[in-house]
Amino acid sequence: MISIYALEKEIVRVDSLQAAQAKNDSIVVRLPKMLDLGSKSCIPCKKMAPILDSLREEYKGQAEIEFIDTRENRQAASDYKVTLIPTQIFFDTSGSEVYRHVGFFPADSITFYLEKHGMKR
Repeated sequence: MISIYALEKEIVRVDSLQAAQAKNDSIVVRLPKMLDLGSKSCIPCKKMAPILDSLREEYKGQAEIEFIDTRENRQAASDYKVTLIPTQIFFDTSGSEVYRHVGFFPADSITFYLEKHGMKR
């Protein structure tokens, strides 16, 4: 997971929260996150791909939007207890799961839940 922290007025990306917390003068800033678990071959997942790409670009630095192909990464499906795809899981700024949806999810609904759980526009 990539986190962002500020050190001496400079924004720095780090590969783990632990690395950021190891810095004495750092302030950890977590972004709300939507994790989409699906497959590149499922029809609803294919329909969501351009939506996710657009939102990822639009909300860069404001929210994390990630896609995991569960056919390529079966362990992720198990870890997140996904039984149907696509499944979208939303996490708040503390990293806690706050909402889960199964099936196609339009852009305005994704934006609603990101804003509800901490995304600032």
